[in-house]
Amino acid sequence: MSHNSNRKLIDENGLRVDGRRPDQLRPISMKVGILKNAQGSALVSYGKTQVMAAVYGPREALPRHMTLPDRAILRIRYHMAPFSTSERKSPAPTRREIELSKVIREALEATVFSELFPRTTIDVFIEVLQADGGTRTTSLTAASLALADAGIPMKDLIAGVAVGKVDGVLVLDINEIEDSTGQADMPVAIMPNLNKIVLLQLNGTLTRDEFNEALKMAQKAIKEIYIMQKEALREKYSSMEEVEQA
Repeated sequence: MSHNSNRKLIDENGLRVDGRRPDQLRPISMKVGILKNAQGSALVSYGKTQVMAAVYGPREALPRHMTLPDRAILRIRYHMAPFSTSERKSPAPTRREIELSKVIREALEATVFSELFPRTTIDVFIEVLQADGGTRTTSLTAASLALADAGIPMKDLIAGVAVGKVDGVLVLDINEIEDSTGQADMPVAIMPNLNKIVLLQLNGTLTRDEFNEALKMAQKAIKEIYIMQKEALREKYSSMEEVEQA
């Protein structure tokens, strides 16, 4: 994140580089059950950021000495496809990907009833197909949907969004330009029905008032995203019922 960019990110009409208002989400789409061979899967897009998640398990944990007698092990692999950015990325996992895998795992562990599946593993593979800002929050939204699609018992779905600060203005659901040249980036993920925050990070600087306002913006947007998640699940299972009744 650069703090010295001279590029204007908010125009004279108060609109952002992609024409959105500061408090406006990008167009969001979600689809579950997209992969035949995974127990659960989801494809989620926030604007040009597109993430696919696949869930395998619960299944026998290997190697066996890694098992836990009282719960399942949740394993997360967050990976950015080599073609996901404007410059080809190495297929090998980077330090950032390893760190984000850990951050996402810790957030998902807050919602999965892992104690119901002792001595097993639940694998969640997250593939960023296209990156344009907000990949960790889009990944959490997709992974949560994939877990639900797999029938893994959870306390609640998780939905996420990032709030940033550009040209001194708080902006919702930041894209890549705003992320890389703005003054702050605050990814937030919540279990909306329980009103529990499972991820909150801050890169850059916000005043106390800005932080509180940014959190309110994220909470409001996450409620909208949560409705979309439930609708995506409802759409899949209502179509299955129609097939069974035909």
